[in-house]
Amino acid sequence: MTVATPADSLVGATADSAAERPVYLDCNATTPVEPRVVAEVMAFLADEYGNAGSRTHGFGQAAKRRVNRAREEVARVVDAQADEVVFTSGATESNNLAILGLAPEGERNRRTHIVSSQIEHKAVLEPLEELRRRGFEVTLLPPTPGGWVDPDEVRRSLRPDTLLVSIMATNNETGVIQPISEIAALLADHETYFHVDAAQAFGKLIDPLRHHRIDLLSVSGHKIFAPKGIGALVARRRGYRRIPLKPLFYGGGQERGLRPGTLPVALIAGLGLAASLALREHGERIQQCEAMKEAALAALEPLGIAFNGDQARMAAHTLNFSIPGVDSEAAIVELKDLVAISNGSACTSQSYEPSHVLTAAGLPDERVAGALRLSWSHLTPSVDWVAVAERLRRLTGTAIG
Repeated sequence: MTVATPADSLVGATADSAAERPVYLDCNATTPVEPRVVAEVMAFLADEYGNAGSRTHGFGQAAKRRVNRAREEVARVVDAQADEVVFTSGATESNNLAILGLAPEGERNRRTHIVSSQIEHKAVLEPLEELRRRGFEVTLLPPTPGGWVDPDEVRRSLRPDTLLVSIMATNNETGVIQPISEIAALLADHETYFHVDAAQAFGKLIDPLRHHRIDLLSVSGHKIFAPKGIGALVARRRGYRRIPLKPLFYGGGQERGLRPGTLPVALIAGLGLAASLALREHGERIQQCEAMKEAALAALEPLGIAFNGDQARMAAHTLNFSIPGVDSEAAIVELKDLVAISNGSACTSQSYEPSHVLTAAGLPDERVAGALRLSWSHLTPSVDWVAVAERLRRLTGTAIG
């Protein structure tokens, strides 16, 4: 006789509930963990559980080897060196380390001007606000109506005392890809450091992030099918000189003293494998996401949707649009049993504040209030887009076509 355990009951309940759940279309908030990554993480939780800092036995040595390999895997995606990768808890910490960690250098050399944009994630805007309180001058550039930062505006904002330019690679709300390569090129003859928040772009946008004029690049594991709680800061050398970052906290000396604390080997292993898979399978994943977008647009465009962001620059896995006369909260409720979507960044969605990204682009209040963000991945199952469009049509009170 087989006796059911509590774990068996939990697995059964999870499988039943998953079958009834809507299709997840909020991958810009977080992605599912890739099954191969799950297996890798579990192996280093259950079997190879050594501390990478323990050098006196095989358990620690195995852990250290996996950490070193993960460093190489992350670095390879952006054409960096393995020892230029610092593991963190995620892109928020990486952004803070890049921005606040440069502050002492700026104060020492009286370079206290920073250029960024109004459409950055709060994980960039709030550290910048902290530096403003400390006496730094921060220039926040507005986006174009299409949701991207004009490189000429960056060039015009540069000054001899500009310490840092910080521009994201892909906007988390609109999916608009920013002109990172052009900005990197115009900084070629300027001493300023260039930081890119690549949380939404790492492993999805390859060539622009390999530009060696990018000094600092923030990575988030849970945006590329790795677990939450792990990320990295890539800090490229300039010649033989490392970026003069100071740590945010102290104790233990790990990660060259920039990020002390026991390394989460299992999470690092997951990030490393996720990075490797993203690079190897990049073309196939993009094709799948583009096919999903084509299917979505075929069903949704007859509703007269207004794109919130330049479609020519929008990532293959994201749509941000408004439907005339339709409020985003009403649409989310109407669709909740079909698809799980959002109306903006996960960091502000609980507050129901108008999107600072769409507001900065100069969109009318009704467009901002009606904005819907749909984001998917190569792991997303098929969506009944016709049903989605029909539900949204009900809210408009009109017939499709």
